[in-house]
Amino acid sequence: MNETTVVEYGEIALNEPVMIVGLPGIGLIGKLVAEHLIGELKAEKVMEIFSPSFPPQVNVNPDGTIKLVSNEVYAWKGDGKTPDLIILVGDYQSVTNEGHYELAGIYLDIAEKFKVKRIYTLGGYGTGKLIDVPHVLYAVNKPDIVEEVKSYGAVFNEGELSGGIIGASGLILGLGELRGIEAVCFMGETSGYLVDPKSAQAVLSVLCKALNLSVDTKELEARAQEIEKIITKIRELEQQQQPSPKEFTAEEKYIV
Repeated sequence: MNETTVVEYGEIALNEPVMIVGLPGIGLIGKLVAEHLIGELKAEKVMEIFSPSFPPQVNVNPDGTIKLVSNEVYAWKGDGKTPDLIILVGDYQSVTNEGHYELAGIYLDIAEKFKVKRIYTLGGYGTGKLIDVPHVLYAVNKPDIVEEVKSYGAVFNEGELSGGIIGASGLILGLGELRGIEAVCFMGETSGYLVDPKSAQAVLSVLCKALNLSVDTKELEARAQEIEKIITKIRELEQQQQPSPKEFTAEEKYIV
């Protein structure tokens, strides 16, 4: 394979859909949210993307068969109150800088094909420490939608995203701006150490407000509880490894 190939699986008519991009990244937050939506909404697979910019491998299925790594596009028709959706999810992002730009361009081509009115990219914001209550940060490519995005519960703290947004979640905003496509990135705070369904829950909650959508979150909640048990164990080990505080004598307490 010398170039990225997009395979289409039939046609589906959508009315100004919203596009959701949930590709693998820190904490797998975007991927968890996108896969959860696809499962709960029973969205239909309409495209598959194969690229030499993905890692050179196949995935092995539980029955021993294989599948070439790819990213997939799903479609779902809303009920009028909730918009139609295009959901991009997949196995990997690009392993090269050039591939990131090429693939982001292809994702935007797909958005234009379906006449997408807004794109939400989803990801994680690594803090380097365990988070009890993750916030959802935002970035937008049009200033006039900031207040709307804040109303969904997302926050922005000056200087917090000074390192920028790497990969598809950021490039789609930047390249989308050049094409006149409105785009928002939601990032859940996460330690960066583990897959983080708890942060994914927070991102899903904000996204559902933005989409006027209601979905069952029991599966994510169960996964979050399992990760919480692991985090509790990690904290216990950290406490055991910390040296005990020194006991001072009465005289020492007065020495500055």
